[in-house]
Amino acid sequence: MSGQSLTDRIAAAQHSVTGSAVSKTVCKATTHEIMGPKKKHLDYLIQCTNEMNVNIPQLADSLFERTANNSWVVVFKSLITTHQLMVYGNERFIQYLASRNTLFNLNNFLDKSGLQGYDMSTFIRRYSRYLNEKAVSYRQVAFDFTKVKRGADGVMRTMSTEKLLKTMPIIQNQMDALLDFNVNSNELTNGVINAAFMLLFKDAIRLFAAYNEGIINLLEKYFDMKKNQCKEALDIYKKFLTRMTRISEFLKVAEQVGIDRGDIPDLSQAPSSLLDALEQHLASLEGKKVKDSSTAASRASTLSNAVSSLANTGMSLSRVDEREKQAALEEEQARLKALKEQRLRELAKKSQPSSATTAASPSSTSGGSISTTAAIGLFSTPSSSNHSTSKLPNDLLDLQPTFQPSIHSISTGPSAANTWGDPFSSEASDEAIPSLNPFLVKSAEVVNATVASSDGVIFTSRTHSHEMFDHFNPFTEPTSCVATKYEYAPRIDQFPTGFIPSSAQAPTSTSINVDFESVFGTKPT
Repeated sequence: MSGQSLTDRIAAAQHSVTGSAVSKTVCKATTHEIMGPKKKHLDYLIQCTNEMNVNIPQLADSLFERTANNSWVVVFKSLITTHQLMVYGNERFIQYLASRNTLFNLNNFLDKSGLQGYDMSTFIRRYSRYLNEKAVSYRQVAFDFTKVKRGADGVMRTMSTEKLLKTMPIIQNQMDALLDFNVNSNELTNGVINAAFMLLFKDAIRLFAAYNEGIINLLEKYFDMKKNQCKEALDIYKKFLTRMTRISEFLKVAEQVGIDRGDIPDLSQAPSSLLDALEQHLASLEGKKVKDSSTAASRASTLSNAVSSLANTGMSLSRVDEREKQAALEEEQARLKALKEQRLRELAKKSQPSSATTAASPSSTSGGSISTTAAIGLFSTPSSSNHSTSKLPNDLLDLQPTFQPSIHSISTGPSAANTWGDPFSSEASDEAIPSLNPFLVKSAEVVNATVASSDGVIFTSRTHSHEMFDHFNPFTEPTSCVATKYEYAPRIDQFPTGFIPSSAQAPTSTSINVDFESVFGTKPT
């Protein structure tokens, strides 16, 4: 099966709907494609382990859930993704795995879909056992052997005798689980198992480097140990020689599949005379007879040669590790350089807009720069300096004709209504704007309707509302004893300042004329 299956696409779509980007990436990294997980998905998940707002248990549970799949491809890629996060992810991830009671339960996994499924199921079971052992080792010693500090002042070289004797069996068990993968070069036939083998190869180098330094520390303290401690140390050293042979075979497979010879360390075995010296020292502590008792000088010389040989192996392992780190740094620098160049190209495109955009933009200049001319306020008043050079509209009212009522004398005939309409100009304007004043009533609708005031003054229905309320003059109205129907004629001097009606009606015969001079006594007698 090649390519993403329909099940993979549906699973990714479901996680997209739920908004879980982590689960979606886990699904994309563990598809049915017969190839290793894509680097972009692994990098994203590794970055997620460094984010404090990412739920590490949820991430781990998503990977465990994928191992329940029936396809060997999905299960194998889930294990590879987990291994990647354990090695390159934040330490919180492996801490969580170490705190779990159960991890991968794949001892009985078997994919019966095809012949390849049968073959790969065997390696899946072995691979899962190694990952379980890796997490258990972290639980027991609280650190990862592949990440510890190495050298003369490293963790394994400075460890005390009691702690060293307890730690060495743990690292031996993890090394055994790794070497039990036991793959041949002709079995590395697809990208999935090749990706797993590369991770195991890198773990084997780092793990054996820590193992080697522990043995060096053990040999340096061997002749100062007690009898029981010497017995344990001798057993550990014998197992170390066996594992050195197995790790050599593992590295040969790596060389056969095309790994660079410079990335494969040279393993130098300790002289066989060292083992004889260790056994004779233990026999002497137990009180047994030895065939030829070696002197202290000879033991020291043998021990020095063995330590020097193992130190050379450690240096070779360190060089391989440093070479890998250097390659990783160069790759990261290349990625940063590519991102920087891409960013510079994007900025260059933004600084040089297209000619079409420049022509369409009224604020752009021909050089591609943006004009810094201040924006013109729609309702602001233009300054005197700009008034002589520019007469841009500064008010919405400039869109309409200015309201300037013309002044006419009383004898002038009625003029045409202006644009806004003058309700006080003539009867024609009253007809043109019927709803301008709610107090105006057309004569056609109400005939001879009268309005009586409280003081007995009666106005006709044709009396304008502004004549009734706005320009009331007590000196032009009749007294309360007179109840005569009349039409009030407004006088010119009764209108407010600045407004003169275009026409005025002449007083009718029914109007009341009052002699003010005789009333106020100003007329000479």
